[in-house]
Amino acid sequence: MRPTPMTDARRTVYIETYGCQMNVSDSELMLGTLTAAGYEQAEGPEGADVILVNTCAIREHAETRVIGRLGELKRHMKAGTIMGVTGCMAQRLGPRLLDQARHVSLVIGPDGYRALPDLIDGARNGQRSAVTDFDLEEHYQDVLPIRGDRVKAWIPVQRGCDYRCTYCIVPTTRGPERSRDLGDVVREVRATAEQGITEVILLGQTVNSYRTGGHDFADLLRAVGAVDGIKRLRFTSPHPNDFSDRVIAAMAGVPAVCEHVHLPMQSGSSRTLKRMLRRYTREEYFDCVARLRAAIPGLALTTDVIVGFPGETDDEFAETISAVEAIGFEDAFTFKFSAREGTPATRMPTELTVPDEVASARLDQLITTVRGGSRVRNLGRLGERHEVLVERTAKRGGHLMARTRDFKTVLIPADGYAPGDYLTVELTGTTGSTFTGAPVSSRAALPMAG
Repeated sequence: MRPTPMTDARRTVYIETYGCQMNVSDSELMLGTLTAAGYEQAEGPEGADVILVNTCAIREHAETRVIGRLGELKRHMKAGTIMGVTGCMAQRLGPRLLDQARHVSLVIGPDGYRALPDLIDGARNGQRSAVTDFDLEEHYQDVLPIRGDRVKAWIPVQRGCDYRCTYCIVPTTRGPERSRDLGDVVREVRATAEQGITEVILLGQTVNSYRTGGHDFADLLRAVGAVDGIKRLRFTSPHPNDFSDRVIAAMAGVPAVCEHVHLPMQSGSSRTLKRMLRRYTREEYFDCVARLRAAIPGLALTTDVIVGFPGETDDEFAETISAVEAIGFEDAFTFKFSAREGTPATRMPTELTVPDEVASARLDQLITTVRGGSRVRNLGRLGERHEVLVERTAKRGGHLMARTRDFKTVLIPADGYAPGDYLTVELTGTTGSTFTGAPVSSRAALPMAG
């Protein structure tokens, strides 16, 4: 770890994050690295000594948005400000980003964050750098993240992906799959609990394929769930193929594991799934759902679904709708297919392309189906009582946002409660997607550190 330099005025860094929770976690690692090198976090870009934009590349829209944002941020730069782009978009575009945005000095992929302090120093001397090599040993084990959330912690246990779905850019931007040492994960979880954080979310591109040193994901769940002070344990995102009997038994047997799984389906058609190279059929996905629900009563499922994938016919889309209705997902992240440069899907015959107006209509129908089913189920849950964890102040004045173990959002009156508190609430109303709740009883969380 670099020593903190002795300076009269500590330099400031502002990090803006786009994309998935892995990016959120990576931003916390970057901030930890720079804090150890003498930087302080800036609340906004205005006048910051360093501005970093941590990016996503999963869809073209995300990259277009970042390019526009880089132009907007330029006006906040003062003399000597260093602008950098990090994350998946940086990994994908590399030096091309330096050509597109001349005010950007640094382009750094997900495995290059340890070198940030030195790269920033070099940029001050006029060196523009693109660092996009993969480091298959890098897990940032000795970096202390600076967490932006004082209630829950995102903890990476795996980086990269070996599945290579035909639509997905992740293997290109994150590299091959590698898992973090189990003991190191437990050490970080223990340190997190000592700070008063009671919920952890284990992160990986296909998190339940975790395997290292003779340990699998079942071992990891049991080890993390045994850490004193951890009351809730979640993980994202798993792959349907990696829910072994051992993993499901661990989920059912570890009290801290919450009754919610985000289980990406992507399509309800076996033919579409084959073109996506998802490596399971519709029937195998349904079997996975059945095994999970048999082992974990009350399990809530959310998912990801893509419409308009090359070659998707009306009948194949209808299979997706029927799967959504049959499984009864509580919610879904829904997307139109977005072709990404460098993925196999871009090489599919042009005659398979689904017209945008067709894909848009299918997306509208899918969203309506998901929301309609969720609303019916949520109306049926009014009057139930659930333990909730207060996460933050809600946008609605005088309320707090809390969450049940099965991942339902509940708004409660703010009187007498604070983020980190646990309480039992009765569900009193619903908008169809979120609930309002009346407190029945409460217990304070462990005291927050700092």
